[in-house]
Amino acid sequence: MADVWIGIDTGGTFTDVVLVDFASGRRVFHKLPSNTADPARAILDGTAAILALAKVAASRVDHLVLGTTLATNAVIERRAAPTALLTTRGFRDVLELARQRRPHVFNLEIPKPEPPAARDRRIELGERIGPDGAVIRALDDAELDAAIDTLKASGVTAVAICLLHAYANPSHEQRVKAALAERWPAAHVSASSDAMAEFREFERFATTAVNASLMPVMQQYLARFAGGIADLGVPVAPHVMQSNGGAASPEAVQALPINTFFSGPAGGVIGAAGLARDAGLPDIISFDMGGTSTDVCLVKDGQPSRINQREIAGFPVRTATIDLHTIGAGGGSVAWVDAGGLPKVGPMSAGAQPGPAAYGQGGTRPTVTDANVVLGRLNPRALLDGAMTVYPERAEAALRDGLAAPLAMDLVDAAAGVIEIVNVNMMGAVRVISVERGEDPRDFALFAFGGAGPLHAAEVADGMAIRRIVVPPHPGLMSAIGLLHAERRGDFGLTRLVPVQPESLPAIRDALAALTRRGEDWLARENIARPDARREWLVEFRYVGQSSELPLALAGDAIDAADLARLMVAFHAAHRMRYGYDMPEHPIELVTVRLAVRAARPAPPGETRAAGAATLAGARRETRSVWFPATGFVGTPVYDRARLPADAVLAGPAIVEQMDATTVVPPDWDLRVDDAGNLILTREHATVAKAEAWHMQLTR
Repeated sequence: MADVWIGIDTGGTFTDVVLVDFASGRRVFHKLPSNTADPARAILDGTAAILALAKVAASRVDHLVLGTTLATNAVIERRAAPTALLTTRGFRDVLELARQRRPHVFNLEIPKPEPPAARDRRIELGERIGPDGAVIRALDDAELDAAIDTLKASGVTAVAICLLHAYANPSHEQRVKAALAERWPAAHVSASSDAMAEFREFERFATTAVNASLMPVMQQYLARFAGGIADLGVPVAPHVMQSNGGAASPEAVQALPINTFFSGPAGGVIGAAGLARDAGLPDIISFDMGGTSTDVCLVKDGQPSRINQREIAGFPVRTATIDLHTIGAGGGSVAWVDAGGLPKVGPMSAGAQPGPAAYGQGGTRPTVTDANVVLGRLNPRALLDGAMTVYPERAEAALRDGLAAPLAMDLVDAAAGVIEIVNVNMMGAVRVISVERGEDPRDFALFAFGGAGPLHAAEVADGMAIRRIVVPPHPGLMSAIGLLHAERRGDFGLTRLVPVQPESLPAIRDALAALTRRGEDWLARENIARPDARREWLVEFRYVGQSSELPLALAGDAIDAADLARLMVAFHAAHRMRYGYDMPEHPIELVTVRLAVRAARPAPPGETRAAGAATLAGARRETRSVWFPATGFVGTPVYDRARLPADAVLAGPAIVEQMDATTVVPPDWDLRVDDAGNLILTREHATVAKAEAWHMQLTR
């Protein structure tokens, strides 16, 4: 029986903790600054604090999930471990050769990303396996031993093994891995046949090298985390959120740290999708604006969009992930003036330390948070229910010295410009995951969360002609809450380049069997009973000669000629829908088979709503002068969200404050509280027409 669950989301600015007591249905929330110098410290401090706040014994905790950005930050900040690469002779420079695509056609001075394994730490082996899996040249054990001796003396702590066509036959890679384990057990080793058993050499090399470089960092972090949780008296092993929206054991994450690049944000999307479905809104755009970045994701029919490759610090990393689009736009994003005298916002951030100037922690550069304070949108006295003092005079000084004076602007105009710039940047992010993917954002609700999401949601929705906004009960803690909704999940892929015809059925069945074994091994390592898991199969097809594939659902791990014929018909239809044409007479090729193994957990109980005030007047805190684009500064009622009546309805302008976020309701927007305690914002029709005209400009 479930007892007490804890979700922890650690971001660049704050660490959020939520505790759910199943016996009483009670939820307890806590928020504390992240510790960038010691990332595990805030997690352990937050866990101890939430147990004390809830007056719950650690021994009652039977599920704990962590969402973390450690792997992403380690790659971006180049704090990954020294890494070596063992590869087939002649392929030492694949990481530099890449795809020969220029990220910016007219800029000749773009620095290339530095590979995870430096060139002098890449050693070639005289072995060769063909694309069909046949051994062309055997692996020389004496040469391998010499290579291991060289690596041991080089000072590296991690080794990536990327041999040619290892996806077709992993035997050589596994022999190299076994030799390293025997002769150098302290090394952290990642073989491409384990990390990414798929073709496309550059992507496979980059994924494996990045994974290897993160293994020592993640092992140290997770060991401290798991050990600290045990020291607190928690009797169960913790789990870690993955980018695919499912949780896994620390051991699984230590082997494949690339699976955690979007760990925390993925939790927010999973939670948003669940709450939106409960509210009768299966189609949403999740809008998560935090202190450092904004993450957006399209959720259609209750399911988040998914992809199998993301670029991290200039390198493609192939791993199953929720299709989040991230930009450097958060409350801590710094406003600055470029060399041409134009104002910019982000992508650099003030982070948790020193933070925005208004926080009084030593920050002096103007940020989005400072602009919101100057414009009256954020409480000018304190945030986090009084736990964090706000210094409006420091926000004004930062904006005046850093932006208004250099641009010879009025202070209010400078603050308003910061808000407009960051809003336009976020509209662009929404456009990427909707308009550029063939979806009309007007068909979706904007689900706003994160500490800063509800502050900016209405203006972003205005720009994209979105008519409805949902603000959940605890928007600033949404990612931590979402972690408790996560299932257990493992994703696996295997390339088999064969023509789609009956003669290829033995090869296809072999791939299905190999993935079935990997899935069964994962279930055993994760201590998940086989009947508790469900399996979802995909095959990726393309026309022969194409360089991209389309996924198709496969009913199970068995396939015959009739199934193959149905899949071919489905592929032609999917190609016609995606690209506007199909080629029924052209041969089709199978590229990759994929398996997702999923084990659902019971959903945490719904939150019991505290009784609010009897009237809106009872929930009103004050009237504050707040700036809006349409009105300038105007007297605006400020409400305490915890005291809003259950059936509250109010018209903008208004501000709704709570411990973890502030919701801005501009003029022409209305707000109501639904049965689940969500704030539902809708617009007047006159505004819709205006916004749709702006939307047409955006989509030209």
